[in-house]
Amino acid sequence: MKKADAVVTRREFLKTGTVVAVGLAAGLPSLAEELAAPFYTSRIILIRDKNAVGPDGAINGEILQKMLDDAVCAFFEIKTPLEGWKKIIKPEDIVGIKSNVWKYLPTPSALEDAIRTRLMEVGVDAADISVDDRNVLNNPVFQKATALINIRPMRTHSWSGVGSLIKNYIMFVEEPSDYHDNSCAPLGAIWHLPHVKDKTRLNILVMLTPQFHNAGPHHFDKEYIWNYGGLIVSNDPVAADTVGLRIIQKKRKRYYGDDRPLRPAAHHIAIAGTKYNLGTSDLSKIEIVRLGWMEESLI
Repeated sequence: MKKADAVVTRREFLKTGTVVAVGLAAGLPSLAEELAAPFYTSRIILIRDKNAVGPDGAINGEILQKMLDDAVCAFFEIKTPLEGWKKIIKPEDIVGIKSNVWKYLPTPSALEDAIRTRLMEVGVDAADISVDDRNVLNNPVFQKATALINIRPMRTHSWSGVGSLIKNYIMFVEEPSDYHDNSCAPLGAIWHLPHVKDKTRLNILVMLTPQFHNAGPHHFDKEYIWNYGGLIVSNDPVAADTVGLRIIQKKRKRYYGDDRPLRPAAHHIAIAGTKYNLGTSDLSKIEIVRLGWMEESLI
């Protein structure tokens, strides 16, 4: 079994406490302490529902709301989604929901609405919530934002390998082309700009119908999307993107029959972790919590 297919959480490993107890009994506290230390530096929730997207491509908003709620509960280890949102959002926050409007595969409006609903239940005024993509620099709510929620679908991309959570913030700069060098390697720098830095409270990578191949800028063909029915939720955008990228790579191997690399490589994700310290790109250090339908999960 491949390492990525055998993720065991620290909680599962330590349920019996057997290894630690033996270490202590044998007078080996250093070994016991090492084994008791966290295995993971980041945590993501992968939730899927095979009915989230219908045969006609229509998205079931009710199911999507439940997926989001269940993922938030699992991520924060609480009983109700409102408890989870209250951990990251205060009633006085001004919240920008950074979406993605690419016409062939936009962020589902049902997901935007689901997030808006929960924010208002926390107590955020409707006037202090805005969903935007290409106009964020001129949007009054985003200009005053104290919190950001980052949501977008994953798809292959001709400049960056994949359109990722990291890449979704490219609209926060005046000249996006300034960040296209070396397959968009500098994208992580955007997250350190004053109007963005430390404001992101949650990242949601939409994996409902991901695109695993494209042929040139803005190319789209339904041949290269599939009903994965998933969301990846985390406070770590690098970890979420890393898991999403692995799923895309596995799908490409299933489709083509070999390990066909993305062109260009999606190395901006790992660079966002190693150079810009935005998160973890080492799969062995990412705790993957799986919820729902896991047939052909590819991870």
